[in-house]
Amino acid sequence: MMPAMQDTAVHLSDRHFRTIAELIEGQVGIKLPQGKRLMLEGRLHKRVRALNFSDLNEYVENLFEADHFDTELTHLIDVVTTNKTDFFREPQHFTFMREVAIPALLRSHGCKNANLKVWSSASSTGMEAYTVAMVLDDMTRAGSKFQYRILGTDISTAVLRLAKTAIYTRDVLAPVPEPFVKRYFLSSRDKSRGEVRVAPELRRMTHFMRMNLMDSSYPVDRDVDMIFCRNVLIYFDKPTQRKVVEQLCSHLRPGGYLLVGHSESMIHSSVPGLKQVQPTIFQV
Repeated sequence: MMPAMQDTAVHLSDRHFRTIAELIEGQVGIKLPQGKRLMLEGRLHKRVRALNFSDLNEYVENLFEADHFDTELTHLIDVVTTNKTDFFREPQHFTFMREVAIPALLRSHGCKNANLKVWSSASSTGMEAYTVAMVLDDMTRAGSKFQYRILGTDISTAVLRLAKTAIYTRDVLAPVPEPFVKRYFLSSRDKSRGEVRVAPELRRMTHFMRMNLMDSSYPVDRDVDMIFCRNVLIYFDKPTQRKVVEQLCSHLRPGGYLLVGHSESMIHSSVPGLKQVQPTIFQV
C-alpha cells in the first residue's frame, strides 16, 4: 500500500488535473494536454511546499478559496507559462526591421524626427525588447533620425521582474554581436557572479507591464509601428489565435508590422486585412 500512498502525494488526480487545465485555458488561453501533466506536477511541488500543503491535490482543493485566489492564480500562471527566450532570437526579424521595416515606417511617418513605438507582446524576461532597443539605438547612432519607445508585456509577473531589473548571466550574451556586448551591457563589479546588466540608456527607453492577451481590450496605444508576438500563439486554439491577432492588429498604425514565430506563419489566413510580407512577417 505504501507506493500507492506515495503516488497520491506526488501526482495530481485526473479530476484535479482537469481543474487546473480548464482554469488555465479559461484565464490565459493555454491548453494543458495530458502530455504536460508531469511537467505541471514537477513545477507545482515548490509551491505546494511553500504553502505547507501535504500534497498537490490538497493544493488544488484550496486553490479557489476566496481570500487568496487572485494571488494564487498569479503564481499558478507563473508556474505553467513557458518563457523560452534569447537575445536576437530568429535574427532575420531584426535584419528585416533594420533594413526594411524602419526605413518604410519613417517614410510613412513623413517627419524628420519620428517617434517609433514597438511592442513586445510576450516579452518574457525582456531579451526580445532589449534586442529591439539595441538595434534601434544602433540605427540612431548610424544617423537615422527618430526617437523610439519600447513596451514589453507578459502574463507572468516572475519574468517581468527579471525584465525590469535587466540583469542576466553572461552566458546568454552568446548571440549578441561583440560590439553590442561592449556598448550595451555593464559587467557586475563582482566578477564571480558572472552577471551583466543592460545599459541605462536602453532601460530608459523600455517599459514593462503585466498584460493578458486573453483580455477583451489592451491598455496600449493604437498607433504602434511594430508588434512582436512570437512563439505564443502556438499555445492557443485557432479561434483564440484569430481573436488575439485581430486584437493586436487593431493597435497597429496603417502600414505597421506584426512579427510572429516560425511555427505560426499561417495565422494571416484567418485574419482579413493582414498582408503577408515574409513567411512570419505581416503588415496592416
